[in-house]
Amino acid sequence: MITKTNKIAFQGEFGANSDMASRDMFPNMEPLPCQTFEDAFLAVENGDADLGMIPIENTIAGRVADIHHLLPESRLHIVGEYFMPIRFQLMVLPGVTKDEVRTVHSHIHALGQCRKIVRLNGWKPVIAGDTAGAAKLVSETGDRTMAALAPRLAADLYGLSIIAENVEDTESNVTRFVVLSRDPVPVVRDGDETIVTTFVFNVRNIPAALYKAMGGFATNGINMTKLESYQIGGKFYATQFYADIEGHPDDLPVRRALEELRFFSEKVRILGTYRAHPMRSAF
Repeated sequence: MITKTNKIAFQGEFGANSDMASRDMFPNMEPLPCQTFEDAFLAVENGDADLGMIPIENTIAGRVADIHHLLPESRLHIVGEYFMPIRFQLMVLPGVTKDEVRTVHSHIHALGQCRKIVRLNGWKPVIAGDTAGAAKLVSETGDRTMAALAPRLAADLYGLSIIAENVEDTESNVTRFVVLSRDPVPVVRDGDETIVTTFVFNVRNIPAALYKAMGGFATNGINMTKLESYQIGGKFYATQFYADIEGHPDDLPVRRALEELRFFSEKVRILGTYRAHPMRSAF
């Protein structure tokens, strides 16, 4: 029997955006840093953590590709979502000036979200495992030519100075996180609140299979807010689709649409049904 730990796993070091999202949404839980996304998934699967806080997409950098492969293969369920505005601070060792900086270290998505300041100053971007890990590296290395792009919390944790604030390319920089659990959590709609259902599917290898599979959602008036495809098994024709819809599988229109989807699909798996975050309608 797996006992409750009151821990929530995330990828990265303390001070990462995932750490901040965990603290914001679950202030009474203890964040558990994990080196990789796989480690965060395993922490929840093995009972080392009760929940996982995992970034799945960003308004600027797009989807976090690894997650779309890990989610369908895991035994975990999506039980919630969290939208967090992302703000990056340029941080260095105390006393370092911007003129001394030669390299900027951060997660690949953070570097992609802060291209303008890096390009404007002619700095060399260097990919790190995560944002807070980059701040920790700058602190431990002691190299005055190194800077990190990370959340403000990381500067406090690792004793760095912020020399430029909110350096992301656009203010509409938001990351969507999903909350993962070993067990599904039943969701009962309260009033007219929006319920989201996430699922993956593989269509049959027949002409117009995707068109026919999607037809049930249109005819039943289901709003599909996301549909993405990606290759699996190293084969171009083995395509898996990831989708978000507004609605609960127990809703009659959704049930009918899913029945039609299953008729034209080789595999359908619901990853989770959960309440929409209040910021969802803004993006």
